[in-house]
Amino acid sequence: MAADEPLVLGIETSCDETGVGIVRGTTLLADAVASSVDTHARFGGVVPEIASRAHLEAMVPTIERALKEAGISARDLDGIAVTSGPGLAGALLVGVSAAKAYAYALGKPLYGVNHLASHICVDQLEHGPLPEPTMALLVSGGHSSLLLAPDITADVRPLGATIDDAAGEAFDKIARVLNLGFPGGPVIDRLAREGDPKAIAFPRGLTGPRDAPYDFSFSGLKTSVARWIEAKRAAGEEVPVRDVAASFQEAVVDVLTRKAVRACKDEGVDHLMIGGGVAANSRLRALAQERCERAGIRLRVPRPKLCTDNGAMVAALGAEMVARNRLPSDLELSADSSLPVTEPHVPGAAHAHAHDHDHVHEISKDNLYS
Repeated sequence: MAADEPLVLGIETSCDETGVGIVRGTTLLADAVASSVDTHARFGGVVPEIASRAHLEAMVPTIERALKEAGISARDLDGIAVTSGPGLAGALLVGVSAAKAYAYALGKPLYGVNHLASHICVDQLEHGPLPEPTMALLVSGGHSSLLLAPDITADVRPLGATIDDAAGEAFDKIARVLNLGFPGGPVIDRLAREGDPKAIAFPRGLTGPRDAPYDFSFSGLKTSVARWIEAKRAAGEEVPVRDVAASFQEAVVDVLTRKAVRACKDEGVDHLMIGGGVAANSRLRALAQERCERAGIRLRVPRPKLCTDNGAMVAALGAEMVARNRLPSDLELSADSSLPVTEPHVPGAAHAHAHDHDHVHEISKDNLYS
């Protein structure tokens, strides 16, 4: 870690976790998270209004905790990065507003960055600088995407994405059908270790010869599993929960890893990075490692804590923006709930992006504290 590397604070509030991270270059100094997941669990999923209020209450204490953990003052920072999209509109607004306030008060450059690009960039904190190009498989509650990133700060290209349910969303829905609570991913992963992944032949969506090679579909799988469970219950039979969990999980990770390895081969990329909350799944990590080794592909997966939403990933991308002299955002920065992955960051108004969806809100310098 060199003293002249960019020292950046990152704020992440796209969903239900208030994350604040601090990095110097590619070295992680602090990773503070305040989660409201227990509150949402009572409702079986994330409630946007509750998430927004939780972010508001947790923001300042979490920033102070991160600064203390890093052993620095806010005035030592070289920049402040924040997730400006995609995500829940209200939740994003809390983070963007806080970042703008701190940047304004401290006189520091502000970088509004893309949530998905941040999930890729966080691997630099684990395994060093990203190869260029980077092939990334991002899997979470809201996203399942295959992305090629020649330059994580300026050039991210979507190869494929889910056409319906994301992988993490499917995990949550099947967990609900099995009465396993929320979030569903960790409990299904745990139960699946004691089940037989070959017990039930659940379908693999979009794997036919005429299907889009890099797109994903988990809605049909989710429906198939739910109907199988309902049929068992209607017949008065006990549902083999561990076998269902294992067979369902295998169907998901089989498709994810098969398509990711194919994309690497087709694009001539000799490595694969996996990120997002579902990347913490033990079976996904194991099968990806097995298939990558067989194909001569090097696998990069951050430790589980860095796979879920966190401020460290935002800080990592922000530090890369500073290091590469990317234009900062300005105080007209918007929270954009549908910010496309092709826009890794949002530069100032003079260089603003233009696409066909509306920004959810804008806060100018004049009304920052009103």
